[in-house]
Amino acid sequence: MENQTKTCLECGTPIKGRKDKKFCSDQCRNAHNNTLNSDVTNAMRNINNILRRNRRILMDLTPNGKAKVHRDKLVEKGFDFNYFTSNYVTKAGAIYYFCYEYGYLPLQDHFYALVIRQEYTES
Repeated sequence: MENQTKTCLECGTPIKGRKDKKFCSDQCRNAHNNTLNSDVTNAMRNINNILRRNRRILMDLTPNGKAKVHRDKLVEKGFDFNYFTSNYVTKAGAIYYFCYEYGYLPLQDHFYALVIRQEYTES
């Protein structure tokens, strides 16, 4: 078997130590993983920021797990109804929209029922 010198995936310097080692230091490992996990484009970064803001707004308005608010209050806080992470359709056909574990259900007269998805909050 040929003796091949492995190089760090981040900086390219030769690696000493274990055979399966991929990085020369914790700093290079962290830098590499931060690059992989970063938002690649401005569009992704902007969408993730909107989703986080939507979640934060829902969280602030739902301190006890459930609430009912008017659309104007959500809009006033900067909520963007175009962005959500998932939806849930009930047996009756109602559609809950979720920003991670916080959700909202459109009601009559521009009101919304706010909820927390229980399966995410139970440990």
